[in-house]
Amino acid sequence: MYSIGQLSEITKVKVPTIRFYEEKKLIKPTRRSEGNQRRYSQEEAEKLSFIKHARDLGLGLDSVRKLIELNNHPEKNCRAANEIAESHLLLIKGKIKKLRRLEKELQRISNGCNSGAKVKECYVIKSLNEHKLCANKKH
Repeated sequence: MYSIGQLSEITKVKVPTIRFYEEKKLIKPTRRSEGNQRRYSQEEAEKLSFIKHARDLGLGLDSVRKLIELNNHPEKNCRAANEIAESHLLLIKGKIKKLRRLEKELQRISNGCNSGAKVKECYVIKSLNEHKLCANKKH
């Protein structure tokens, strides 16, 4: 059995985050000590590591909850898990596409700037003040 501090140390998940996951019913202490301290089993430590990995990949709590449920039923078909992963992948690809547009535009306005000029002549400032100077209107 692990205390919440020990669980935090072995999983690299901060104590407030563990409490948050507990509040959201993603994990639960296996039992309480005589002093009413939380005690977690190895199984809960493994579940917390699973949650951390899923969250590190950017998955939302609802998706994590569904994946935990699927993980608890290893005999089920994995289609639902794959659908969650593929849906999230599409979301990530969309974000990457938008970030590339932003990068391109920031590079363009930065390149148009003469760092020795006065602010009143600064192309970065002008571009931010006059949206029509932007090459891409979708940001």
